[in-house]
Amino acid sequence: MLPADQTLKPVPSSQLSPASTITSSDENVIRVKGKNIRVPSKRIFARTVITNGKWLTLASIRDEDLTEGELVADPEAFVSQLKESGLKADLFTFVQKLPDTHPQYTYHTEWDNLAIIPITTYANWFEKQAESSVRRAVRKAAKSGVVVLESELDDAFVQGIVNINNETPIRQGRPFWHYQKSLEDVRRENATYPERTIFLGAYLEDALIGFIRITFVDRVASIIQQLSMIKHYDKRPANALIAKAVEICEQRGYQYLMYCNYVYNDPNSSLTEFKRRSGFQKVLLPRYFIPLTAKGQIALRLGLHHGLLQRIPKPIVSQLLKFRNRWYEHKVDASKGSE
Repeated sequence: MLPADQTLKPVPSSQLSPASTITSSDENVIRVKGKNIRVPSKRIFARTVITNGKWLTLASIRDEDLTEGELVADPEAFVSQLKESGLKADLFTFVQKLPDTHPQYTYHTEWDNLAIIPITTYANWFEKQAESSVRRAVRKAAKSGVVVLESELDDAFVQGIVNINNETPIRQGRPFWHYQKSLEDVRRENATYPERTIFLGAYLEDALIGFIRITFVDRVASIIQQLSMIKHYDKRPANALIAKAVEICEQRGYQYLMYCNYVYNDPNSSLTEFKRRSGFQKVLLPRYFIPLTAKGQIALRLGLHHGLLQRIPKPIVSQLLKFRNRWYEHKVDASKGSE
């Protein structure tokens, strides 16, 4: 992600005149599958709204998971201004934020699943929320010499991230988006929201072998990225990093530690299992979809707004993912054999 406006807070629509709610047409850069793409955007009620999609265009709030305050204070007024803005879209979507898990509106509602650790104390997490295997892993990391420290995004840390990125071109069964990125690209992508972002580094003999990037949003400490070296997996740096993140949440008074989604396409993935063992819970938040055009209304009614993948039965998706994983592993093995 590239830097976005980090200072504007939501303003109730009643405090703004219609002429002041929309700014001139613009473009924003977003990342899709590791690539930068430019998308149309407008500023509406102090929110940057972007559109994406080919045959069906979806409008959403840029970086909604990292935006502080209520995303849409008055949905009717917001949608009215969106329609008048000239930003072409078929659907508008926004999500409700923690701790409000009960739907507040009657729009078409679906559910975002998030991985959340409710924070009380570190001791409570360690003894009651994390599984025994995680407790053993945290102890093993310490015995192996792994030290987790809050770190600055300086040249040495950025180079450490690059080294971790370049360890393998395949992660979790698919091409790794950050593989062979330049030093400057890595620095720029990690420099967003600097006033409320921290980095935790897992060090082994002064070498960075894992890191977590956390951005604080209202009551939530949100893990944006967590990555460790595969060759040091036996030293359990990932577990040590999560433990340190929980400790920092307690120290700074944050109520939730969030690690993206709990389940992606495969409910049995190793990442979901890692989160479950680490004490993360699946929390459902209502996501609203509001049609802006007849096309959007029809697509919503037919369930076409998520693309074709979501129309495929889950057992078939799981088999396709396994095939994909084997295919990429074969490509990597063949590449190594030709060296």
